Amino acid sequence: MFTFLLWCLLFLISWPLALAALVLYPLVWLILLPFKLIGIAVHGVLQLVWAIVSLPARLIRAVA
Repeated sequence: MFTFLLWCLLFLISWPLALAALVLYPLVWLILLPFKLIGIAVHGVLQLVWAIVSLPARLIRAVA
């Protein structure tokens, strides 16, 4: 909702710039999509490594 209100304010100030932003936003999103997917994959790998590293401590706590 806040983004829409900002866009309306931009439209009142400069409608050509607001229309350009409206057209370019999906293109920028498509360009950044591979970086988001890489970030999700790296986050998953780091979570897996942390789970493997902390597994012995969890096992010792569970037995004790």
